[in-house]
Amino acid sequence: MASPKSQYICNACGAATPRWLGKCPACGAWNSLEETAAQAAAGAAGKNRLSSAPRALAGAAEVATLADIRAEDVARTPCGIGELDRVLGGGIVEGGVVLIGGDPGIGKSTLLLQALDALQLQGLHTLYVTGEESASQVALRSRRLGLDGSQVRVLAEIQLEKILAILQAERPQVAVIDSIQTVYSDALSSAPGSVAQVRECAAHLTRLAKASGTAIVLVGHVTKDGQLAGPRVLEHIVDTVLYFEGDTHSSFRLIRAFKNRFGAVNEIGVFAMTDKGLKGVSNPSAIFLSTHGEPVPGSCVLVTLEGSRPLLVEIQALVDGSGANPRRLSVGLERDRLAMLLAVLHRHGGVATGDQDVFVNAVGGVRISEPAADLAVLLAIASSLRGKALPKGFFAFGEVGLAGEVRPATRGQERLREAAKLGFTTAIVPRANVPRKLGREVEGLTIHAVDRVEQALDLVRQLQGS
Repeated sequence: MASPKSQYICNACGAATPRWLGKCPACGAWNSLEETAAQAAAGAAGKNRLSSAPRALAGAAEVATLADIRAEDVARTPCGIGELDRVLGGGIVEGGVVLIGGDPGIGKSTLLLQALDALQLQGLHTLYVTGEESASQVALRSRRLGLDGSQVRVLAEIQLEKILAILQAERPQVAVIDSIQTVYSDALSSAPGSVAQVRECAAHLTRLAKASGTAIVLVGHVTKDGQLAGPRVLEHIVDTVLYFEGDTHSSFRLIRAFKNRFGAVNEIGVFAMTDKGLKGVSNPSAIFLSTHGEPVPGSCVLVTLEGSRPLLVEIQALVDGSGANPRRLSVGLERDRLAMLLAVLHRHGGVATGDQDVFVNAVGGVRISEPAADLAVLLAIASSLRGKALPKGFFAFGEVGLAGEVRPATRGQERLREAAKLGFTTAIVPRANVPRKLGREVEGLTIHAVDRVEQALDLVRQLQGS
């Protein structure tokens, strides 16, 4: 009998090749191909473990017409942590699979242990499977978090077959696998954390979740560049992908949803790390605003939209004299977009920065990717260059095009209401975002509408008194 053939799987994109290559032909990553056993041929029935009972993932096996299918909203179970429920789209979904990744020590295990304890207090049967710690270490962490008398079931195991047997015997409603890179299957000879092991274990756990209705949360490690360790195909298998953001040296943590079949994408939850674990932040805008006694040059407040939540973020700019090679540096914003905005500022605003170093920063460590930050960035740069501060209680938002036009931002009314609620009084916004009828929700706001960059700069000069 011939030995089974092997194939090589890229640990960056999941592409397969019949022989080893130094560079992945699909994604171009170097030294990312790892050897694994090839799948059995299609005619070899019963060789694949995924063909065993239960045969259907969700119990459906017949072809049906879309119009005849009864559409039902998926029930969600709140886990008791408001910020986590927001990111998940309302709570835990029966049979859903959640992947949560982040840097070591950022608080993944802490948050999930708190969530399981809150769920078991609601009467749900929960199970915490740990492959990185012993049961005593998990108990010690629960004592530190103040979870005395917790009834969460704990299993210290890394073998997939034993974990599946325990899950089928215990029938928990919510289970946490910490982490997926430590779990291995006896069917494969590769080490835990390899491409084949991660894919095999994730596939079986996902299949069990869909068949039994158990909600499973997978904890994933990240690489040095912040990507999930292992094949990226793992993100396609699960229903929800969450990533921890923020500096481990800071007390604040952000959880962002990059994929969610049951909620909004790019939704964020803000947490503060305390001695009793992670606590939700009710007013996250306070984190991203500096506490200046008086307005300072180079500072402009932006109302950005993260998922369904408007956030006020302070944009800081510093323009300083340079030598022969001026620098352009941005933290929290796209560097290429900064170069484009400087060109627009020069051509249409008459503000030259070709011989100046320009540094732009988003306060609080938040990453802003939406184009609505363009106008606030330009006004912050102009304020720093002139050395004059923007008025107190001032904010702006709007996309800037290459022709110098100011385009509207999505959900502008919500942005205005959020700023008015926090006490801001003056705004420069695109004309399309100005409410037709100023209602009570924007009472106290003085809104200036602009169509062009030069109009915004002239308005700022008038507000500054020069």
